[in-house]
Amino acid sequence: MYKMFGIIFMAISLFSCEKDITINLDASEQQLVVDAQIENGQPPVVVLTKSLNYFTQISPAILANAFVRNAEVYVSNGILTHKLIEYPLVINPTYTAYFYSNDITNPTSSFLGQYNSNYTLRIVVDGKEYTSKTSILNNAFKLDSIWTKQAPLNTDTLKRILYLKATDPIGLGNSGRYFTKKNGEPFYPGENSVFDDQIVDGTTLTSIVPPGIDRNDKKVGDSLLFAKGDTISLKYCNIDRASYTFWNTWEFSFQSIGNPFAQPNKVIGNISNGALGAFCGYAVQIKTIISN
Repeated sequence: MYKMFGIIFMAISLFSCEKDITINLDASEQQLVVDAQIENGQPPVVVLTKSLNYFTQISPAILANAFVRNAEVYVSNGILTHKLIEYPLVINPTYTAYFYSNDITNPTSSFLGQYNSNYTLRIVVDGKEYTSKTSILNNAFKLDSIWTKQAPLNTDTLKRILYLKATDPIGLGNSGRYFTKKNGEPFYPGENSVFDDQIVDGTTLTSIVPPGIDRNDKKVGDSLLFAKGDTISLKYCNIDRASYTFWNTWEFSFQSIGNPFAQPNKVIGNISNGALGAFCGYAVQIKTIISN
């Protein structure tokens, strides 16, 4: 009996000690966010925005004002240094995005990405300078073939799974990222889009390829499969280690949002002077099939 009273008293005491705690988070200082890339056969593309506070209520006006305009952006291939210019991209009648790319009026210094080349990025915004570097590496994973098979244990006999066959040369340290395109959709990265050769070094591997996803409209269930008759393109890219680290930590962080049991994580970019984001080089291989 005394033991029971003791338990009840402890429970009441703990309950009576509860109180609401309000934590007022200070507004964080705005940082430059860099989303820059260069692919073989393509011009560099750089998107500059300003970071937003965690609890910012997102709206078209907020997003439109986040773009960094009139910045000085330079990309060099070690021989030529080209100043990029700003272009508008009209998303809808009320929203316009902005990006920087080759100045078509200055072709003498402009260039496209090439295999096995190194690139540097230099950005000047509000008197501050930010730099980065990347490479387009084509001496790693080789995409051999892709095909589809009927999805097992699925009542819909038209559902298909995409497979690939790729070869990794001997020597650890190769990294990649993949995207898929279905019919008229754009290329979307996979939910876990990056990979390396820690396990498959020096082998020819066969693997399932989950469809890429639009992270603004994440698909679930059977929509994570392809269908018979789909035109499917696989974009299979070799990337350097810094690009791998950025996207690996970014995707882990994205998947951990809202999970109170997730491990703490920091997204590791490759931009200097405290800016967020990354400058990534992609050695692109694309194969297209019609799912049968």
